[in-house]
Parts: sequence; C-alpha cells; structure tokens
Amino acid sequence: MIPAAILPWILIIFFVGGLLAWLSGRWGSLWPRWISLVTCAGLTGLLIALWVQHVHQVERTIASPWLLQFQVPWIPQFGISFYLGMDGVSLLLVVLSSLLGVVAVLASWESIQQDVGFFHFNLLWSLAAFVAIFMALDLFLFYFSWEVMLVPLYFLISIWGHERRTYAAIKFFIFTQLSGLLMLVAILALYFVHGRATGTYTFNYMELLGTSMPGTTAFWMMLGFFVAFAVKLPLVPVHTWLPDAHTEAPTAGSVVLAGLVLKVGAYGFLRFLIPLFPGAAFDFGRVAMILGVISIIYGAVLAFAQKDMKRLVAYSSVSHMGFVILGIFAWNQLSLQGALMIMLSHGLSTGALFVMVGDVYERLHTRDTERMGGLWSVMPRMGGVGMTLAMATLGLPGFGNFVGEFLVLLGTWKVSIPLTAVASAGFVMSTIYTLALIQRVFHGATKSPVAERWKLYDITNREGILQAMMIALLLWLGLFPQKELNTARRALESLQSAATTSHQTTQVTPQSKPQ
Repeated sequence: MIPAAILPWILIIFFVGGLLAWLSGRWGSLWPRWISLVTCAGLTGLLIALWVQHVHQVERTIASPWLLQFQVPWIPQFGISFYLGMDGVSLLLVVLSSLLGVVAVLASWESIQQDVGFFHFNLLWSLAAFVAIFMALDLFLFYFSWEVMLVPLYFLISIWGHERRTYAAIKFFIFTQLSGLLMLVAILALYFVHGRATGTYTFNYMELLGTSMPGTTAFWMMLGFFVAFAVKLPLVPVHTWLPDAHTEAPTAGSVVLAGLVLKVGAYGFLRFLIPLFPGAAFDFGRVAMILGVISIIYGAVLAFAQKDMKRLVAYSSVSHMGFVILGIFAWNQLSLQGALMIMLSHGLSTGALFVMVGDVYERLHTRDTERMGGLWSVMPRMGGVGMTLAMATLGLPGFGNFVGEFLVLLGTWKVSIPLTAVASAGFVMSTIYTLALIQRVFHGATKSPVAERWKLYDITNREGILQAMMIALLLWLGLFPQKELNTARRALESLQSAATTSHQTTQVTPQSKPQ
C-alpha cells in the first residue's frame, strides 16, 4: 500500500530536480538534461505503479473514488490547508504531466544550448505546478499553483522562444493573469458566502460543495471561473494568445502548452466549475456548448489557412478542445469519458506533432509550408511518422482521439442533436487540414527547392524512439481504452453525484438538460 505522503513528495521531487538541474548547469550541459530526464522518468514509473494499484482497487469495487488524500494545516486562521487528493481523473492527468516531461526533455536535448540549467529548472517547476493543480483540493492552493505555473512558462517562451517571443510571452502573461484575477475574486466570494451561511470560513473543496447561495450570486461566481478556464482551454473568442505562444515557444514549451496548459482549463471545468455551481453551470450550459461547436469549426477553418506548421497545429488544438467543452457540458458518463480521452490523446498526439515540427525546423530553419514539398523522398521515416501522427490527430479509428471524439458525440447526441450534427463536421474538417499539412510538407515536387538547398538527414535514433513511444501510447488508448475509462469511472461518477446533490433543489438534472 502506497502512503498518502507520496503526494507532496511528487511535488518535492519535481522542485528538487529543477534546482539540481539549474545548479548542475555550471558543470556542463549534459548534467541538467540527465537530471531532468531521470526525475521525469522516475516519477512516471512511480505514478504508473500508483495507476496499477488504483486499477486493482477498482476491480475489487472499493467504494471511494479517492486513491490517496493528504492534508495538513497551512494557514489555519484563514481556513487554508495543504490539501492534496488523487482520484482516477487526476491520476491520469498527473501521469500525462510526468510523461510529457520526459518528451519535453528529450525533444530539447540538442536544440537548447543557452542557459541549459535554467531552462530545465523552469521546465520541471512548471510541471510541478501542473501536478499541484491536478491534485489540489483547497481552492487557495489551487489558485496559488495556477499563478506559479505562469512564471516558468513565461521564461520558457521569452528566453528560449523564436523571433517574436517577447510579444508572445507578454500576451500569454496578460491573458492568463487577467482571467486568473477574475477567478480569484470568485474564489474569495465563495469563501465569504460559505462562511456567512455556515459560520465556517474555509477554502476546502469538499466543504464548499453544495454551498447555498442565490442564483444570481452563483452565476457571477461561476462566470469568474468560466472565463479563467476558457482562456486556458482555450475557447473562442479568448483563444488568441494560443497561436502566438505556440509559434514562438521552443519545442519543449509547445509540448507543455499543448499537452498540459490546455488540459488545466478542461480540468477546471470538470473538477471545480460544474460541481461548485451546478445550477448556474447548467443554465449556462447551452451557451458553453455553442461556444464549443464554434471553436471546433473556427479552429479547423483557420488551421487549414495556415502556412506556418506550428500555427496550423495550434489552431487544430482550438478545434479539438472544442470537443472537450462540448463533452463536459453535456454532463453524462459517455460525454465525460470522451472528454477525458480527448484530453489524454490530444496531449500525446499534439505533443508529438510539435516535436516533429521542431525536428523539421532544426533541419530546414523554416516552418513555412510553401517553402517545403517533396521531403518524403529525402526523409521517408520522418514522413511516415508525420503521416501516422496526422492519422491520429484527425481521429482515425485505432487511435485514442477517435475514441474520445466518438464518445463525446454519442453523449452530446442525448442532449442536443443539432449541436452534435454541426460538431461532427469537425471530423471532416480535421481530415482536410491534416492531410493538407502532409501534402504540403512531404509530397509535391520530388526535388523541392528546400531539398536541393540543404543536405537533409532522416529521423535520428533519439527522435525515432521518442516518436515510436508516443505512437504506441496513442494506439494503446485507441485499441485498449477500457483501462483508462475504468480508472476514471468512479471519479466521474463522483463528480456527477456531487453536482446532482448540490443541484437537488431544482428540477433540472445535469444528465437530462444542461441549458
């Protein structure tokens, strides 16, 4: 039996690994890389052991959805505690965080040559902040981790990014900071409303569930959370920071942004917004679902129009995350399971795509698809990887993305047939822009200007092993999704139950009519 104290130790290991990576930079560039790789890989192995134990508990039908909980007082006079918890949903996302840490370290192994120690320090501390967000069960701790996440990501973009990195980093900072302040106001409002109603002032998530308040008050507090999470998701029209941040960030930064920052927004909707404010959330649900459908179509159209490979992948993320918001606000088991599968699969497939784009950029020193073409003839293995990742991204059966989007559409069908019909067009549109990307980059003229100007080399062993691992995981999610669905099933049922209990005084249930 793994003790609950392992939860804070996960954070401590990330923090200590980051400090050691920074300090070791004075001895050479390899030390920070190996320290970061060992830290992320070791934690991934530990978390997989936790996963195996959790699946075993589920098979034994243990009632509690929580695998581990750890709580100690932090600022008790204000009702603040260091409260961490891990259920099936948070476990899967924490595993994803550590795994993408391994990917980010390997992807930047040769491309990052400036301040290598400080780079890996920021990378590991950003991962620690993500893990804290996914495990936080105290709203003050959640907000604190939310803000801590911003600082290392700002440095990753502004120091190691591309030409317009300062502009992209500042834009990312402003969007995140302003939306985060709205969430802080909503958290404080909930703190005082709960305190006046019960006499207990606390930030404890479990105690705040079911707080009684007027409908108008609940709506405005819900809106504060909604804007913060929508910016991170990102949801149209508050998505404009994403293409710039993705384009200018280094490859490792793009992997973290696509794989984890976007998932923080989705996790916030799932864990906090609807369970804390079910009535207001269901009243606003139709608007949220419409915004999700708009994001699906809008992101796909703009992805097709991009000439920059990174911007194309960035806009495809806007489209795919639209399915997540659609599934969450449909709020039934099928749609919630689908949303979670998209979160996991998108983190892997888009992260792998950004790694491939970074590898191509290292060879060609350009991301302009109009200057490419015919690269398959000189880099056939890279072309095969690109084609496979394109198939995964567009939702080909056999990959995890298909399972997630199919479950979301099945769940949404129970709530709104018109929205489901429009959203399903996203499948077709994703096929168009992903195949267009492969055509522009790898096919076309056999002897392109790019191929003639540079002596290109095919995928290296390090790059091949990394991409093979990502593709294998995507196939695992697509061919054997039941393990992941079983892992999260009790947690999702618990979230539904918490929202239903909080909303029991109304006649609208979350499963039947999220309007």
